[in-house]
Amino acid sequence: MASSPTPTSLSAPLLSDSSITTTTTTTTTRGVANGHAYTHGDLSAAADAAALVCEADPFAFLAEDHPPRSRGPTPADPFRNNTPGWGDAYCWVRALLLVPVAAARLVLFGLAIAIGYAATWVALRGWTDSRERPREGAGPMPAWRRRLMWVTRISARCILFSFGYHWIKRKGKPAPRELAPIVVSNHVSYIDPIYFFYELFPTIVSSDSHDSIPFVGTIIRAMQVIYVDRFSPASRKSAVNEIKRKAAGNSFPRVLLFPEGTTTNGRFLISFQHGAFIPGYPVQPVVVCYPHVHFDQSWGNISLITLMFKMFTQFHNFMEVEYLPIVYPPEIKQENALHFAENTSYAMAHALNALPTSYSYADSMIASRAAEAGKANCSNYMVEMAWVKEVYGVTTSDAMELLEHFLAMNPDSDGRVKAQDFWALFGLDCSPLCKKIFHYFDFEKKESITFRQFVVGCAHIRKQPLFEGVCETAFEKCKVPGTSDISLAQLADALRSSMLPPADDGMLKLFKTFDVDDDDKISKEDFVACLARFPFLIALFAGRINGEVYIEIV
Repeated sequence: MASSPTPTSLSAPLLSDSSITTTTTTTTTRGVANGHAYTHGDLSAAADAAALVCEADPFAFLAEDHPPRSRGPTPADPFRNNTPGWGDAYCWVRALLLVPVAAARLVLFGLAIAIGYAATWVALRGWTDSRERPREGAGPMPAWRRRLMWVTRISARCILFSFGYHWIKRKGKPAPRELAPIVVSNHVSYIDPIYFFYELFPTIVSSDSHDSIPFVGTIIRAMQVIYVDRFSPASRKSAVNEIKRKAAGNSFPRVLLFPEGTTTNGRFLISFQHGAFIPGYPVQPVVVCYPHVHFDQSWGNISLITLMFKMFTQFHNFMEVEYLPIVYPPEIKQENALHFAENTSYAMAHALNALPTSYSYADSMIASRAAEAGKANCSNYMVEMAWVKEVYGVTTSDAMELLEHFLAMNPDSDGRVKAQDFWALFGLDCSPLCKKIFHYFDFEKKESITFRQFVVGCAHIRKQPLFEGVCETAFEKCKVPGTSDISLAQLADALRSSMLPPADDGMLKLFKTFDVDDDDKISKEDFVACLARFPFLIALFAGRINGEVYIEIV
């Protein structure tokens, strides 16, 4: 790609204090910058000006329209189980009293699993299921095999009984399959799919990884599962085609999807994936909730074994299921998936009295990674990925890569990073320019930033129209004419146009940040790749781009 011509805005100095290099001391009465002499009074005025412009936008030379701004306080963690521990004395006494009952329930659970698995194995024997065939084109399960699966469905109801769901309150009823071939539901617990297996015996959309789970993999194959790898565009496209094919044929059962893609605590709805809505068939929403006082049954930040044990040691677990009116796709085809999903989400949120949010499955991945790193208050690391992706085009892999760097910046117990720790990752000190760059991320002016501010700030800089061209211009300005790489000395010389270069160790650390392929030189590909990853570093080269000389007033 050819270098973009230097924009007009680059011909003017970036910031007045960024055009100033250390040549003065406390005993010096005159200094020179850009060929102009300064008296002692001029130096004092320059120092005041330097303090003033510290709050200026360090990326104005990118023709930035406006710096990013906070969206305001975010709602509470939608993935948090509100009773992850063992509770108070009442919970302990109840658990001890119900240990014999829990043992009996465990026996019932084991028998139900065994009987259901055996019936499913017989139903599948001699029939090539959709896992063994190509992913597209498998026919419906023969009628006699579906009738045999009633044994497994009754076993599923026994499993629900063993978990304390002695009765389940149901409101409304399933719409005829001819009217609504697709069913969508919120996802709170592993109990949800067991209930729908018993109630509807639908075709489900499931992750590839579920196929290898003992017993479960066999049973979901009998549901003619549609497998999908959520991180593969080709797999997602194939899954949408299968949803459309099976929804179109009345010989298939209903197609059930959990469009949130993961479990929440039921108090919020996270962003919907569009797989259920792209085919354009009418959808029946179903909402599931688990009223409770002492025990939150959601599968959030709690282990499966702990959740199962707590279910076994409850007198009774409450579950309510409501079938909502059918939601029809919009008439305007171009708006189908997005608006269809939004309309369905709002209808479900209203029925649940829950708050729709812009969180997504990626946010649960971010929180889980922070927990693995031993961080407290992991929900503080979430960024509302659905919103970030829509506005800035940030992918899950981009966010996870930035998270690794953010975790290396030593965030505190609230998940916030201070300027000193931020720049230490790159071998830099908190120079005036570095402070300005950091303040760009610090929307809230708290002298520390969250991961969300870091992601949004990086994405906002990368989105600026002049960014790619300025990166190439910066590379050409930093290297010696006639050469194709930037050396350590050349990188240090380039920095002198905007700031005092760091000490030798720091300079080497910054050099290695740019040396992406670790070959002891910075090629153009290295330089551009580093700035794509850390776009805020482009401000370090603004002085070289503008042809300025930096003088620091001391």
